[in-house]
Order: sequence, then C-alpha cells, then structure tokens
Amino acid sequence: MKYMLFICEDPEAETYNPDEDNIGEWVASLGEHSVTGDRLRPASEAVTVRRRNGKVVVTDGPFTESKEVVAGFDIIDVDDVAQAIEIASRHPMARFGRVEVRKFWPFEA
Repeated sequence: MKYMLFICEDPEAETYNPDEDNIGEWVASLGEHSVTGDRLRPASEAVTVRRRNGKVVVTDGPFTESKEVVAGFDIIDVDDVAQAIEIASRHPMARFGRVEVRKFWPFEA
C-alpha cells in the first residue's frame, strides 16, 4: 500500500538542528519501501489555481495562511498503516516539524 508522508513545518516543534538532521540515513533505511520524495520550495513561491465561473484564477502564495506549511513529501510503499507510522516516526521532521501520513485512495477503474 502506498502512503504519502507530508513533511511539514511546525512552529511548536523542537528547534531545527542541522547537526542532528539524519535525512540521508533515514532515506537509506527505507530500502525497497521508498518510492520517491523531495523538498518543496517555500510556500511564498507557490501559486494557487482555481477555476471559477469558467475562468482560471491564479493567486500568488499558498491556498491558506498558515504557520504549518508543507515543506516536502515522501511516498512509501509498505504493508500497513502501522509500518507507515513507524517509518514516519523516524523521519527527522517528526522531531523538528511534523509528518502527516495519508494512504493513497486510487480511483476505481
């Protein structure tokens, strides 16, 4: 089963310490469970796209004002939610931010 890990900033988290950021080790530990993942540019560089009354509306910035923004993502392929949670708990941002775990919900063919 595939899960998306949203890697988020969180103002209530521990202060980020680059010396304790073991992201390389975390990625290496995933082995066959890793599908893909990457950082995202800052929310200030985002654009939001909407279609309203047949017109495309593009707004600079994220869709919502929030101090907790998505900073990256990882897609993992694991047996169940318990395994996804265990993997997410070891991500450095589980400590310095937060990790939201969401199961993929494929469209029925």
